[in-house]
Amino acid sequence: MPPIAEITELIVFVLLASAVVIGALGVVLLPNIVYAAFLLGGVFLAVAGLYLMLNASFIAAAQVLIYVGAVNVLILFAIMLVNKKEAMAASPGMGLRRLLSSGVCLGLLTLLLRVAFTTPWATPGPQSIGEDAVIRLGEHFFSDYLLPFELASVLLLMAMIGAIVLARRDVFATDVGTGEAVDQALIEKARRPLLVEKTSMEQSTR
Repeated sequence: MPPIAEITELIVFVLLASAVVIGALGVVLLPNIVYAAFLLGGVFLAVAGLYLMLNASFIAAAQVLIYVGAVNVLILFAIMLVNKKEAMAASPGMGLRRLLSSGVCLGLLTLLLRVAFTTPWATPGPQSIGEDAVIRLGEHFFSDYLLPFELASVLLLMAMIGAIVLARRDVFATDVGTGEAVDQALIEKARRPLLVEKTSMEQSTR
């Protein structure tokens, strides 16, 4: 009979892996993009828990600080600031795009399944180096993996600039109450207060 520690570790792993899989499916399948963004944050937290199970505490903390505290919050701000009711024109060649994206997704799924079934998971992995992990990570970041590290920072900067551009663009629509064309930009244009308009309408009727 396996010890209690191994059973507990297996239960925690199953719960975290289930949270990652279910949350990722919810991110893709939910029609509400706000709920999908919150589920994405849950997926990031579950991945951080998996890193903790691997004794990679620094990677888990970086996962929470960068992805949950920065990337996911940036996504939420972009979703809430962008006008969701904007009418989107139909994209040409939608069938070809769906076919290509389905092929890419199936290729990635096949690659992941091949790795999962061909990797000898039963063999013991490398021993944890404890507090020296941060020193080793710093050495690898600024020597072997300097280019991917800088490319990741540029990618995050591009995501931030894209969110700002999407949030500040001018979207022209029709006001539901008056039927007039209004500018739904981030900075609203000055307009007459409603109380003044109501008072002027009452005076004109008298």
